[in-house]
Amino acid sequence: MTTESIVFYIFVIFTGAAVLATLALYARQSLLVVYIVLGVLAGPSVLGLVDNDVIIKQIAHIGVIFLLFLIGINLPPQKLFMMLRKTSIIAGASSFLFLVIGLGCGLLFGFTMAEAVIIGVALMFSSTIIGLKLLPTTVLHHQHTGEIIISILLLQDIIAIVILMLLPVQWDNGLPWMQMIQLVLSLLGLITFAYLFERFVLIKLIRRFNRIHEYIFLMAIGWCLGMAELASMLGLSAEVGAFIAGVALATSPIALFIGENLRPLRDFFLVIFFFALGAGFDLGLLGGVMLPSLVIAVVVLAIKPFIFKALLMRYHESYDVSLEVGVRLGQISEFSLFIAVLALQLDVIGQEASYVIQLSTMLTFIFSSYFIVMRYPSPIAVSDELRRD
Repeated sequence: MTTESIVFYIFVIFTGAAVLATLALYARQSLLVVYIVLGVLAGPSVLGLVDNDVIIKQIAHIGVIFLLFLIGINLPPQKLFMMLRKTSIIAGASSFLFLVIGLGCGLLFGFTMAEAVIIGVALMFSSTIIGLKLLPTTVLHHQHTGEIIISILLLQDIIAIVILMLLPVQWDNGLPWMQMIQLVLSLLGLITFAYLFERFVLIKLIRRFNRIHEYIFLMAIGWCLGMAELASMLGLSAEVGAFIAGVALATSPIALFIGENLRPLRDFFLVIFFFALGAGFDLGLLGGVMLPSLVIAVVVLAIKPFIFKALLMRYHESYDVSLEVGVRLGQISEFSLFIAVLALQLDVIGQEASYVIQLSTMLTFIFSSYFIVMRYPSPIAVSDELRRD
């Protein structure tokens, strides 16, 4: 690929995203949907402006790594343990119910057991990006409703990290004990290294040169990508390494500064990730996956909010709070897209099952985002009464 084509691809992605994002914000839609739709339009299936998506996918993968790094950096261990006591039963019970529902839908439409399980896994999670982007910080973030939403999302993210770590394991001949033992040892070794290196090397360097913001920025990027590469060398996923790198830094006073400064870089690569997802979507297969995708999307949108509501009310939350939390978490997650793509790359599922997960996720993004901004306070709410920053 020539330099000119890379520049042209970046031009198509970000200029096109800016134009469509303007229209989407007027329509009160999630920007994630914009990036995916742009990828479909610019990809081989429609206009063919991006006809070689290999390097785009490689760059987009960095966005996922930064996303998990920033999730980890906002999750200090003491906060994690506190949330486990508070919302672990709700997050665990809801995840199990969604897994069973997705498994049933997958088997109903004739997918293999492995594909049905992955479909069920995809339904376990709600969108962290939609949940947080549409949560007004001045109204809910520091209040009870916001705390519940954030706690459940973070616990779901942890479950998703574990699944991403386990997907590459070969399960053909039953439970692969040697692989599991090697995986656990690699994970423990990576966590130990991250803790020791952060405590005795990294944090001392950051404190020594903390007035030079550019240095902190570079160290954070190097630490994130270095841990991602080390995890890959140990047989784990790069995403797991980035998440552990973030958690290791989470106890540092500089964590908030790093998180805020890396967010634009993360967003840059995530735009490319979702664009690449759309560009790789073959519209020729749309007819074969439309019905199961629609059914799964409708089931999720209709059932998920009320499962969360029922579980929260069981633990003495009010009706209004429980319903609002359920609605805000009533979609499938961007992690489901990651899992669908990785499972396809690893030949765990076929292309049709992967497309069903991707299309149903996009449909829930669209309808869930629109309903939230019509009904609840958010930065892009329809009415002035609901619009909150």
